[in-house]
Amino acid sequence: MEQKQQQKRMMKKRKKICNFCLNETNSLDYKDLNKIKKFISERGKILPRRVTGNCAKHQRLVTTAIKRARIMALLSFVEE
Repeated sequence: MEQKQQQKRMMKKRKKICNFCLNETNSLDYKDLNKIKKFISERGKILPRRVTGNCAKHQRLVTTAIKRARIMALLSFVEE
């Protein structure tokens, strides 16, 4: 029992830092597919903030860029 509690104390989660805030780049374009594909799962779903580590502001920019790229047929809606 005590070992489990010690293991929980030892495992501290590192705070994820937003890459866009770190590099001070606010520009995320729907045409830049290399950046956008980092935020899409294997199935084609948009990854959540807790996985990517983005702040709320930049997560909104990422989602709008992905949705625009899908509408312009640069990205597929579903990966097969």
